[in-house]
Amino acid sequence: MKIILDGMGGDNAPFEIVKGAVEASQEIRDEIIIVGIEEQIKETLGMFKGKYDEQRIRIVNATEVIMNTDAPVKAIRTKKDSSMVKGLSMLKNGEGDLFVSAGNSGALMAGSLFILGRIQGIDRPALATIYPILGEKPSLLVDAGANAECKPNNLLEFATMGSIYMERVLGRRNPTVGLVNIGAEETKGSTTTKATYELLSKSNVNFIGNAEARDVPYGVCEVIVCDGFVGNVILKLTEGLAMNVLRRLKKAFSDGAVAKIGAALLLPKLKALRKEFDYTEYGGAPILGVKGAVIKMHGSSNAKSVKNTIIKGLPYANQNVVQIIQDAVEELEEITISE
Repeated sequence: MKIILDGMGGDNAPFEIVKGAVEASQEIRDEIIIVGIEEQIKETLGMFKGKYDEQRIRIVNATEVIMNTDAPVKAIRTKKDSSMVKGLSMLKNGEGDLFVSAGNSGALMAGSLFILGRIQGIDRPALATIYPILGEKPSLLVDAGANAECKPNNLLEFATMGSIYMERVLGRRNPTVGLVNIGAEETKGSTTTKATYELLSKSNVNFIGNAEARDVPYGVCEVIVCDGFVGNVILKLTEGLAMNVLRRLKKAFSDGAVAKIGAALLLPKLKALRKEFDYTEYGGAPILGVKGAVIKMHGSSNAKSVKNTIIKGLPYANQNVVQIIQDAVEELEEITISE
């Protein structure tokens, strides 16, 4: 397998990106190709000399960088020699099996569509992300922000693609699928969610019905389906609430000698709790529905996140998830046409 890594994408590039690649190479036997400004990448790699096999990490020069402030579509069209455009082009041309980037989210989505193209039959690609469940295996949320408004057939596609990814990449056989809604009853929600409920009921996914937002953090379903607006709100609200709770706990346990003793006793549990909310543990978010294995990392990803994204993203390519999604599209067309 060959992993193509955007060496210039993200807030902490190129140092954390390169460091993560080095750490990943210590655990896998696959080749890592870092695309970016050669001088900077080479200088950073030099800091880790002797810590990686030089035969399994190589550099492909790219003279331009797409910044977070760049307009996504314009950047893809004008910065042809950027690390992102060059990496996606390499993926399309079969020079690699997986592309990973922490760069501009809009540009990565636009580039994936323009350069790789949509899987035939998929109307809208979606961003899928791991959603942590305390004390349990995490769920997968689709869509996490790529599509603010969706039609019922889009949500059916998200459910199908999310189920395939969950099963093939995360090893969860026949995962349960829930549709985010304001009530558990079939008759609740908007015209779109009610129509989606009917489509999902007729599909081959393991649909368990509507999922209320308050039940999502308890792991009511393994694949959480919603439009990108709702998904992004769920993610950011969960992240903000989790960080606030942890901050309050830290303050409470530092208030006085007795509290500090209690904190010392509970330290292992608190560390485990923090780890469950740590996005760097889970890797990145795949863009499902494009003709290539592409994973988006958090813009502020550190080396640990880069390493985990590379390692945990490998099954996306070697399990041939893109082709499996392609094969599943015909069945979706039959369901939607009959409506």
